[in-house]
Amino acid sequence: MKEHVAHTDIEFLEKKANEIRADIIKILVEAGSGHSAGPLGMADVFTALYFAVLNIDPKKPLWEERDRVILSNGHICPVWYPILAHRGFFPHEELLTLRKLNSRLQGHPHAFALPGVENTGGPLGQGLSQAVGKALTARMDKKKWWTYCLLSDGEHDEGQTWEAIMFAGKEKLGNLTAIVDRNNIQIDGFTEDVMPLEPLKEKYESFGWHVQEIDGHNMEAIINSCNEAKAIFNKPSVIIAHTIPGKGVGFMERDWAWHGKPPKPDEAKIALKELRTLKGKIISEHE
Repeated sequence: MKEHVAHTDIEFLEKKANEIRADIIKILVEAGSGHSAGPLGMADVFTALYFAVLNIDPKKPLWEERDRVILSNGHICPVWYPILAHRGFFPHEELLTLRKLNSRLQGHPHAFALPGVENTGGPLGQGLSQAVGKALTARMDKKKWWTYCLLSDGEHDEGQTWEAIMFAGKEKLGNLTAIVDRNNIQIDGFTEDVMPLEPLKEKYESFGWHVQEIDGHNMEAIINSCNEAKAIFNKPSVIIAHTIPGKGVGFMERDWAWHGKPPKPDEAKIALKELRTLKGKIISEHE
């Protein structure tokens, strides 16, 4: 049912991720509010998932056998919406309604208000619990679909996240894959200054999870890690994806101040030029 993209077609995936980043900038500046750093940083992960990993059918968003995607850190939905539009879940032009009155594209995702959106994401720390529930449901009903949960490193400050980690390990939910955006920032600063998380890998392992650490901007690594996770039957899997917040836009990269603010129009022009020319590596057709 899904649109297959060859795992070797890395150039296609990288170009698609760059298109997604450009859309992120456009919709944020149009909205005048929203989060920049996380969405830009997770564009590669979302692109790999939706174009090379997930078993989905955009024409049948409620298809019973579809893989489920739970976005726990809902504030990075400015990357989820463009991905869903590019994948064919809804018209691309609707992206510019982000955060506007009566828009289906709310500042935090609302379950089933938009095709492809499986959960409501507002308060942090709740998404993994929702994903655990879905994975447990699939096992009880003897279904083969997979549950993926995307969550931030900062929301590991929440106790509920660790309750879900502990329960998933206890239940040996081999049909659950969590992907952690390990970008080292949160709204108040760097994670290791606010509430140190390391050693994060060892913490997950102590709760009975299969753990992989990858470069969250390496398409092949993202796809391979998801495939490896599906080969693990007796425990849940977590992929710790090391990403650069603000990836692709020089003045945003690694700057935690961009966690929760959009670019201004003049900043958006600079950002789009960087993205369209890959920081000067190519001549933009838009120039």
